[in-house]
Amino acid sequence: MLSRKESYAATMSAFHWDIPEHYNIGVDVCDRWAAADPARIALIEVGEDGYGPARETSFAELRAASNRFANVLRGLGLGGDGVSAGDRVAILLPQRRETAIAHIAAFKAGCVSLPLFTLFGPEALLHRLRDSGARVLVTDHASLPMIAEIRADLPDLETVFTVDGPAAGAQDFDAALAAAPEEFTPVASRANAPALLIYTSGTTGNPKGALHAHRVLLGHLPGVEMSHDFLPQPGDRIWTPADWAWIGGLLDVLLPALHHGVPVVACRFRKFSARAAADLIRRFGVRNAFLPPTALKLMKADPESAGWALDMRSVASGGEPLGAQLLDWGRQALGVTINEFYGQTECNMVVSSCGALEAPENGLMGWPVPGHRVDVIDETTAARLPDGVEGAIAILAPDPVMFLGYWQQPVATAEKFVIGPEGRWLVTGDRGLRRPDGRLMFKGRADDIISTGGYRVGPAEIEDCLIAHPAVAMAGVVGQPDPLRGEIVAAFLKLRAGAQDSPALREDIAAHVRTRLAAYEYPRAIYVVDELPVTTTGKIIRGALRKRLIEEISQ
Repeated sequence: MLSRKESYAATMSAFHWDIPEHYNIGVDVCDRWAAADPARIALIEVGEDGYGPARETSFAELRAASNRFANVLRGLGLGGDGVSAGDRVAILLPQRRETAIAHIAAFKAGCVSLPLFTLFGPEALLHRLRDSGARVLVTDHASLPMIAEIRADLPDLETVFTVDGPAAGAQDFDAALAAAPEEFTPVASRANAPALLIYTSGTTGNPKGALHAHRVLLGHLPGVEMSHDFLPQPGDRIWTPADWAWIGGLLDVLLPALHHGVPVVACRFRKFSARAAADLIRRFGVRNAFLPPTALKLMKADPESAGWALDMRSVASGGEPLGAQLLDWGRQALGVTINEFYGQTECNMVVSSCGALEAPENGLMGWPVPGHRVDVIDETTAARLPDGVEGAIAILAPDPVMFLGYWQQPVATAEKFVIGPEGRWLVTGDRGLRRPDGRLMFKGRADDIISTGGYRVGPAEIEDCLIAHPAVAMAGVVGQPDPLRGEIVAAFLKLRAGAQDSPALREDIAAHVRTRLAAYEYPRAIYVVDELPVTTTGKIIRGALRKRLIEEISQ
């Protein structure tokens, strides 16, 4: 844990890592509290409308259920200390009790958990399940039809469990747990052993799996503690609308909170509502929240939000700069100074502001979190740049929060790093500059990743999906500035011969992406062009598309 001192500099200098040789996330976030305080509440599960009855789960109940599922996995021949260690267990569920149980059980059994987003379409699921070679999937009836659609193309997927009763092609999760023993001896995993595989969008090709070790949770803790003004404090209770399938929901909220014994409110709205979010915070006494910028903007837009006067202790946000107006609104409506943090799937929670130490300054992300060496370097020499000079934001390796590498992609992994005078740096793909006081300013993306509504989206997967539409010959995708989402996906399309541009065709093309990939990836802006700018080798020149987009918007 961070030890709060009188200043950031003193807090930074007092911190040191304590990463044991052996460490298992599942034991840490569950069994440790179940032994010390078994009745302590771990989860408070609320329906997806935010209302209705709530279901509480104690740490003792979480331990018993995760032990049972770990035994189920072991009975299927997964996990352990032998050759099966590291088997992938996919979890396609919303925020709910069984999601946490499945992750914790996978960790305890020596497997690698693979979180999947419930809004993924069949093509997005197919790539992740096939590429990872997942042998087990835990899901629900709502997602089962998509799995049935692609299962013939998933030769490694042996067993599917459904958490809401048995179904064709799937086993009953609850029945499997009931038949399994409650006692289980967790694997004594090394801190560097693989534990978690999260797919992240790239600018070329399909999304890549970022493989993390058990130590990734320990690596997250200083950033979570700093962005929540030294979590935990008496009475803390945390919630996020971000899905637990993403690193922001899983490793910024669920697992760190359980590590600290802080109750987690589990509720992801079917459709986010500012009023429902405020009601949830009041009803369940939520004191801490991770609220992505889009959620904050939607809440601020509510005409009554200025009078909410919510009594929260900490709110953290990340993904894009918040701005002075949003920070001022947070103080009035939420009762806190919103702390902005920064990171990415490969190396998360490495920069943060901390209102408990010093008020954030508009336009600055914050300081490097204690324990992490984050700096601005020259892309060519990998040398540190002077204060005020824009360059590449990078993190010095080794670092406990840093990924082990991209799943089965050693070349892509190597390309993520550069060697400089001070060592090996992970290059984030973002640009920024360092202030004399050490705080960092984000300037923009150095690559083609699109940041939309808190999601980071790679254009290549969307382009591939677009050209699969019968009317599309070529496609180029870039981010278009948007006041609510930060950016929206904008697609430049060259139609096939005989296809006629029309509003109906554009809606059909957008729906084609929405139903095959994910709801947040479909193009909200479509521009039909005669030709697309390409290199001599046929690659789309997205920089030229962005320039053309500026011209389109300004007309």
